[in-house]
Amino acid sequence: MHRLLLRTLLAPLALLGLLGPAAPAQAQLRIGQTAGHSGTVAATVKEATEGARLVFDAVNARGGIGGQKLELLVLDDAFDPQRAADNARALIDKGVIALFLTRGTPHNQRILPLLAEHKLALVGPSTGAMLLHDPVNPWVFNVRATYQREAERLVRHLLGTGATRIAIVQVDDSFGQDAAAGALRGFGTARPVVHATYDRTKPRFDEAMRRIDAANAEAVLFIGSGTAVIEGMQALRATGSRAQMLTLSNNASAGFVKALGDAARGVVVSQVLPGERSLGVPLVKEAHNLAKARGADAPEVTPALLEGVAAAKVLVEGLRRAAAAGALNRSGLQRALDGMRSYDLGGLELGYSTTDHTGLEFSELSIIGPDGRFRR
Repeated sequence: MHRLLLRTLLAPLALLGLLGPAAPAQAQLRIGQTAGHSGTVAATVKEATEGARLVFDAVNARGGIGGQKLELLVLDDAFDPQRAADNARALIDKGVIALFLTRGTPHNQRILPLLAEHKLALVGPSTGAMLLHDPVNPWVFNVRATYQREAERLVRHLLGTGATRIAIVQVDDSFGQDAAAGALRGFGTARPVVHATYDRTKPRFDEAMRRIDAANAEAVLFIGSGTAVIEGMQALRATGSRAQMLTLSNNASAGFVKALGDAARGVVVSQVLPGERSLGVPLVKEAHNLAKARGADAPEVTPALLEGVAAAKVLVEGLRRAAAAGALNRSGLQRALDGMRSYDLGGLELGYSTTDHTGLEFSELSIIGPDGRFRR
C-alpha cells in the first residue's frame, strides 16, 4: 500500500521532469533585433518584424536548422541611437548568432564597431544607408537597395514629368544627409527651390512649409521616418499647397498610410521590392502563403512585411549553408554569407562576395491610391 501511494505521488513529478535525468532541452539559434517597436517608426518596424517571424516560424515547423529552432530576441530602442547600441550589446551578451533587421541609419552606425569586436554578422539592416555599402564592411550583409538610389530615381521621375520646382525636406542626421545626396545627384545641374532640414528629435515644419508654399513648389520630397514625415506632409497641406508629395521606402507601410489619413492619397513612395500584390513573383506569393497559414491571425502583406520576409530568407539561407559546412556559429555564418554568390530569393537574385555586400538593387515607384493601397 505504501509503495502504491509512493508511486502515485511520484508520477506527476516524473511527468514534470523533476525526477531522474531530464531529456536535454532543444538548442536554439538566437537572432537579435534592436529596432523602434515604439516611437516614430513603430508601424513599419512591426510589419517588417512580422514578416521575418513568418519565415522563422515556417522553418521551425520543419525542424529548424541543424536540429535547432530559431529564436528572435527583440529589444525596443524606441528609435533612439544610443539605446540601439546598448540593446545590441545586451543581445550580444545573450549569445545571438547574428544581429538582424536593425532600423535606422544613425542607429546602425552606432552598432558597427560592435560587429568587428565580437565577429558578428548584421544581416538585412532595415536602412539603405550608403555607409553600410561603401566601403564594404565584412560583417554587414545588406538585402535592400540604397536610399541614394531611391532618392535619385524619385527626382529623375519628377523631372521626367516636366516638374521644375521641386523642394526637399530632410531630417538633419546621417540618414537625411545620405538620401539627400542621392536626390541632389538626380537634379543634375538643376537645384531644389527649397532645401529644408529638421531636427530628428524635435521636428518643426511650419516655417519650412511656408517657404515651400511661397516658392510655389510643384513637388516635395520628404526624407525622414514615420510620424515626422506624416507631420511634415500634414503641415504642407495645411498651408493650402497641392504640391505632389513623395517619400522613401522606409515609410512604405500600412501603418504610415493609416496615420497619414486623407493626405495619403496620391503620395508617391519608392519601393525596394516588387509589389505586394504581384503574385506572379515567387517571393510575393510565398509571403502571401506564409501569412495565410496563420489563419484568422493572418497579417496584411505590405511592402514593409515583404522586406522582413526577404531579409529573413537571406539569413536562413546563410544559416543553412553554415550548418552544411559544419560551422553553425558566428564566424561560420559570416563565411557562408560571403560565399553566397547566387541565391534565388524568389524571382530576385541576390549574391555576396568579399568585395560586395550590397544585395539587391531593385527600386521602383508606387503611389497610394484612394483605397489606401500602394499601386505600382
